Amino acid sequence: MRRKPQTGSSSAPEPEAEQEPTQNPSVTTPWVVQRPQRSPFVWLTLLAAITYSCWGVYHYQFESLPAPLTPDQAGKRGFSEFSARKHVKVLTQLGPHPVASEAITLAQQYVLAEAEEIKKTAHWEVDVEVDSFVAKTGANQMKSGLFKGKTLVYSDLNHIVVRISPKYSPISVDNAVLVSSHIDTVFSTGGAGDCSSCVAVMLELARGVSQWAHGFKHAVIFLFNTGEEEGLNGAHSFITQHPWSSTIRLAIDLEAMGIGGKSGIFQAGPHPWAIENYAAVAKYPSGYIIGQDIFSSGAIKSATDFQVYKELAGLSGLDFAYSDNSAVYHTKNDKFELLQLGSLQHLGENMLAFLLRVAASSHLPKASTMEEEDKTGLSSAIYFDILGMYMIVYRQRFARMLHNSVIAQSLLIWTTSLLMGGYPAAVSLVLSCLSVILMWTFALSFSVIVAFIIPLISSSPVPYVANPWLVVGLFAAPALLGALTGQYLGYLVLHTYLANAYSKKKQLSPAIRADLVKLEAERWLYKAGSIQWLILLSLGTYYRIGSSYLALAWLVPPAFAYGFLEATLSPVRLPKPLKLATLLIGLAVPIVLSAGVFIRVAGTIIGTMVRFDRNPGGTPDWLGNVILAVFVSAVMCLTLVYLLSYIHLSGAKRLIVLSTCALFCLSLALVLSGTVPAFTKDTSRAVNVVHVVDTTRSIEDPRSYVSLFSSTPGKLTKEVELINEGFRCGRDQVFDFVTFTVKYGCWTEDDSDSGWSEADIPIMHVQSDTQGIERTTQVLIDTKGSLRWSLAINMDEIRDFAFTDAGNSEELVSVGDKSAVDGWHVIQFAGGNNSPIKFGLTLVWTKNSTLKADGKRDEQAPLLKLRTDMDIVTPKVERVLSKLPTWCSLFGKSTAPYTFAFLSSLPVDF
Repeated sequence: MRRKPQTGSSSAPEPEAEQEPTQNPSVTTPWVVQRPQRSPFVWLTLLAAITYSCWGVYHYQFESLPAPLTPDQAGKRGFSEFSARKHVKVLTQLGPHPVASEAITLAQQYVLAEAEEIKKTAHWEVDVEVDSFVAKTGANQMKSGLFKGKTLVYSDLNHIVVRISPKYSPISVDNAVLVSSHIDTVFSTGGAGDCSSCVAVMLELARGVSQWAHGFKHAVIFLFNTGEEEGLNGAHSFITQHPWSSTIRLAIDLEAMGIGGKSGIFQAGPHPWAIENYAAVAKYPSGYIIGQDIFSSGAIKSATDFQVYKELAGLSGLDFAYSDNSAVYHTKNDKFELLQLGSLQHLGENMLAFLLRVAASSHLPKASTMEEEDKTGLSSAIYFDILGMYMIVYRQRFARMLHNSVIAQSLLIWTTSLLMGGYPAAVSLVLSCLSVILMWTFALSFSVIVAFIIPLISSSPVPYVANPWLVVGLFAAPALLGALTGQYLGYLVLHTYLANAYSKKKQLSPAIRADLVKLEAERWLYKAGSIQWLILLSLGTYYRIGSSYLALAWLVPPAFAYGFLEATLSPVRLPKPLKLATLLIGLAVPIVLSAGVFIRVAGTIIGTMVRFDRNPGGTPDWLGNVILAVFVSAVMCLTLVYLLSYIHLSGAKRLIVLSTCALFCLSLALVLSGTVPAFTKDTSRAVNVVHVVDTTRSIEDPRSYVSLFSSTPGKLTKEVELINEGFRCGRDQVFDFVTFTVKYGCWTEDDSDSGWSEADIPIMHVQSDTQGIERTTQVLIDTKGSLRWSLAINMDEIRDFAFTDAGNSEELVSVGDKSAVDGWHVIQFAGGNNSPIKFGLTLVWTKNSTLKADGKRDEQAPLLKLRTDMDIVTPKVERVLSKLPTWCSLFGKSTAPYTFAFLSSLPVDF
């Protein structure tokens, strides 16, 4: 800053390079600086503009869908959504079609008929083979993720397999691209999204590909499998039993965890070849590595067929999923009416372009090549789309180089800055980082307190599920208020220190010193925002987290904007107010790259609240809210740190505080008054109604009752009052359903003795019990009429076991290493109508006895626990279902029982 007359203005400094403007400090010089004051309306306008920009980014990235095409518009070689929607409509009209149901047979017949029609209309130089493949009995013993402590057994699963190849190139069938999805649904939904939409897209793709394949170098196999919903059994049986599986070099899986919207890639690899080719040709690319990071971390308790293709077959590929409106997943609301126009066109056009490219390519990655070529993971892909129009793909090796370069330069710049600024600069940095810590502390505290309070005062612990925008008022507003409060306290501490430091500059008037202190504090708060992103980038790089590109985006542009517009090489300078252009330029790229992703992740978390409690009553009602509150607070602190640094020199603080408080109070009032319901007929609470016949205490005198429970947090008091069928609710009794436990639920024994037969009660008969080198017990299990059951083996007592089909003595599970979860290994079985119902179980006992000195055992845990499911509706259950409120829906999953179940057990001291 140069010396000017009293009427002049000044330009800005960096404190760390500041020098005295005169050699005689005893002389008071007439300095003037810009007044450190901003209009509150400018700040509020800026906040509104940034908020609108974030929502605009989300809209373009996730909600902007292409126009659906008619068959005439698409032509013989194109993709028509209207043709695909006809398939979805037919399949959903069949109602729920789980394994072994009559509806699944009809669905398979429809898909088979459509495949035969494709074969008839294919290009004359294209060979279309259609195979109706029935898988024999098998066992899935994968041990990672959700499969830990489980063995999944299946039988009599029918798959429709279509192979399309050039007729005059017989070697093309030796290398194939697999496109896979599942026909079956859970018992609670017609599955418009999961996954009739996927099946429909595949049928339309197969029709289009059959007109192009004469120019292919590789075959394309379309697998319409059955059994995915029961534990990925369809994919496993195809890979292990079908002769075409050995020719597959690339696997594409189509899935849904919601209904409609854009189908994006959320898993890719391990070889990056597929995602690189997809990015090169997709017309509307959609995919984000953060989804892969979240999914692989286990935060989302789910699995797809892609896991089988990757881990069991060693294949690389892509995993797509629809994720709009994820709250309807596996409920009655996964219906055709909610499938948005443009959803199928988006996936279909992207997939068609991708298949035409890879099938005509001279190269396909071979199975397990990624593990052979690179065990470090440096060749894996990092990918993300920009506004759904472009996709960026680069490899982990390049990311590591780029990130390390940015980290090194950042550390060098900060080190140089601190060396030039000396002790005052170091203290200012520490205090500005303290403001960041206080910002996090207060933001998390305010929002988490709300998360704890809501279950205590609201009729539902998750009142925002049907109206996700309530999260803005319930959690984002307190987080903003907390972030502002924390940073302002840090600002005051920093201001106090800087005021003391500037008090030594006697050549400046007190008024000027006061203004300079405010400006200096503002700059330190802005720069401190980059520290948290630098830490996240360093951690992400060290642990090779793909989504650490977001930290890079939030670190580099704001730092560049500050260096370009604010920093100066002049050693003689004083600070001036930060320019609004610095903020706008610095935030433009981060908002475009991350705003849509952050909003989508928040929406996914909200949707999962419907099925949050895997063991009903086993988690506190506030836990889901706390997770959501922490995520919202983290996003607010990470992204608003630059913006909030501008507010302290404006008169907007009071207005911001009042506005956030008003927004929070309004949202809370809407919840408490019931004006905005927690659930609606289109976004339902997940419940299960099961008629249980429990023979664990006595097979001669079984206990019969109807159980009502929910995987959605909250009590069932209101639902039970409306049903009015004699239910009692509470935690008095714990109901063990083998694969999960109900710790809070409702039950009634009224009128529960009809609608079932004692002849269907399963039997576990001990055939032999021998004591040699090791104690071995043979158990015969007769599941009677049940084709879907779960058996838990007490691994505290049993070291190992073998499992056989008693009908033909075929060994399904051999003796070997068995994992356990909480001391139990669970065998789940699901099969078609011709599945076996009698099985042999050979138990090898542990050498460590749990017997006390008096011969009694420490615990009363049984040796075996068995639950057999029946797809029947007893008169009592029928009445309960007819009275079920419209905002409730049955919820199905692989571990959940049907509407009728038998419970049996075999004691340790049999």
